[in-house]
Amino acid sequence: MPVTQSARGSQEAATLKLDPISPSNGPKKPHNKDSRFLDGSSLESPGVEKTKGITALQTLVHLLKGNMGTGVLGLPLAVKNAGVLMGPLSLLVMGLVACHCMHILVRCAQRFCHRLNKPFMDYGDTVMHALGASPSVWLRNHAHWGRYTVSFLLVVTQLGFCCVYIVFLADNLKQVVEAVNSTAVSCHGNETALAMATMDSRLYMLAFLPGLALLVFIRNLRVLTVFSLLANISMLVSLVIITQYISQGIPDPGQLPLVASWKTYPLFFGTAIFSFESIGVVLPLENKMKDSHHFPAILSLGMSIITALYIVIGALGYLRFGDDIKASITLNLPNCWLYQSVKLLYVVGILCTYALQFYVPAEIMIPFAVARVSKRWALPVDLSIRLAMVCLTCILAILIPRLDLVLSLVGSVSSSALALIIPPLLEVTTYYTEGMSPLTIAKDALISALGFVGFVVGTYQALGELIGSGDSPPSSNSTIFLQ
Repeated sequence: MPVTQSARGSQEAATLKLDPISPSNGPKKPHNKDSRFLDGSSLESPGVEKTKGITALQTLVHLLKGNMGTGVLGLPLAVKNAGVLMGPLSLLVMGLVACHCMHILVRCAQRFCHRLNKPFMDYGDTVMHALGASPSVWLRNHAHWGRYTVSFLLVVTQLGFCCVYIVFLADNLKQVVEAVNSTAVSCHGNETALAMATMDSRLYMLAFLPGLALLVFIRNLRVLTVFSLLANISMLVSLVIITQYISQGIPDPGQLPLVASWKTYPLFFGTAIFSFESIGVVLPLENKMKDSHHFPAILSLGMSIITALYIVIGALGYLRFGDDIKASITLNLPNCWLYQSVKLLYVVGILCTYALQFYVPAEIMIPFAVARVSKRWALPVDLSIRLAMVCLTCILAILIPRLDLVLSLVGSVSSSALALIIPPLLEVTTYYTEGMSPLTIAKDALISALGFVGFVVGTYQALGELIGSGDSPPSSNSTIFLQ
């Protein structure tokens, strides 16, 4: 939640709406389309345009907004997969490592800007130039594949977000519809409600398809910013109400395991890194600040707030609902109209955010295809590709209708590479010829190795869970209301 992105994400969150930048010092920054579309990753915010500089406070707000997506709603289940003690501790460590990797990316980009006398360097450019500066002849000859790899991972990540959104939309709307006849007006003394059987969640996904297709036909980013504002307001109000509810009436946590089985820990890793995958937004934000010297401090502060929020929501959600926690904490909310409205607000927010997340892969893939046809066929080809891509995300969501496993799978496959594997290797290739301490090299190797292990094991575990579930009804889609 990524920039033209952002903001996975988001994983996972909100859109960056930045004012144009007019730098007071140095050369005027040329318009670089790649810097707009290849920088984002997990944020739910594809909109950084060339305008005047933003303040430190605005930068912090954009960073926070970019992390507030669907990933945070899955963290209570992620904590269950790790344990009531191991989960929060792991979130803390992952937050620190993710923040460190973001700082690495910023430093490497700044170094190549100085070397090449360029005003701005995006994620793909940075990786390409780092490979070009490496001591390996083979890597130097194939440096352009660095940009292709980042672009591919961005497309996979963003389309993965879109799949997650479709599953989320179907699960939450299905639960609201099933309980509409038994929903209470008052939330006090609300008893557990029996769900009214309705159609399968896959049919809800198909029902969303025409609306999503119309949304992705909007090609003007200025129009999409209206949807971004609506999404931000909807999700912020929902998150405040959810936090207020889960902080009350927490039962005795003595029965919850401090450390869960190691077999479920990879699922925790995938969901957690899905939530933290916002590394793509840092370079556009740093580029837009009036005083970029303060950006490292802003980045550290923002990631500290995000990490603390994730730990609180993840831990409180698991403590509040225990083993009954679902793939999205919204599915655990009581059966009264206040909390049903929270689900509807999040549905509206995610529906709007879908178009913003879709914008990034569309702007990477469509120009490549349109350039190969005549002007007469440009618009039909553009719209056809958009329709095909939104149908693809819907089909994938139907094939994998488990929200928890989709979150973990997307996080393990692509988010781990963008957030954990590539940045440490980037630091080595950037600074190796200038001399690096063995301790720094060992640190970078350890982070990349852990990210790779998480990628392999997390992907294997998520796929194993999907295969093992077979055709049995997924628990994450079941409708259960708790008092």
